[in-house]
Amino acid sequence: MTDKNYFTTGQMRNALMQIEDKMVHSNWMPNIILGINRGGCIPGVYLSHRLKVPHEALDVRLRDHTAKPNLQTLEKAFAYQKKILIIDDINDSGATFKYIIDNFGKHEQRIKFAALIHNKPSEVKVDYHGYEINKDEVPAWIVFPWEEWDK
Repeated sequence: MTDKNYFTTGQMRNALMQIEDKMVHSNWMPNIILGINRGGCIPGVYLSHRLKVPHEALDVRLRDHTAKPNLQTLEKAFAYQKKILIIDDINDSGATFKYIIDNFGKHEQRIKFAALIHNKPSEVKVDYHGYEINKDEVPAWIVFPWEEWDK
């Protein structure tokens, strides 16, 4: 059985400040934040308030979901010449970010990727992250505050 590590709201806020700091230092700021449904929506909303830019949900759910991913929100934001930050709670295997890149393209100056937690063995390297882990060395299931009601 894999251990469960509980990620706190305080850790989320710290990760978002790290992401903001890295964006400032890379001289890149988004005009819109797209939170990947569902795990990226809460950090996306927090960051959108902090940066005073709009937030919308991007419906790409590959795990435990049968609906086809929908990139319309991304297509619309891209059509309006916006700089887009796509955020998720964790970049675990990289499958979600890879799906977006494979089906929409990389567009490095226009689209950046962020995650509260980046798993080093992930297939995709995000542009910005708060924490870095290595699940190959320390396997654990990260539980975010919005995932368990009674914690």
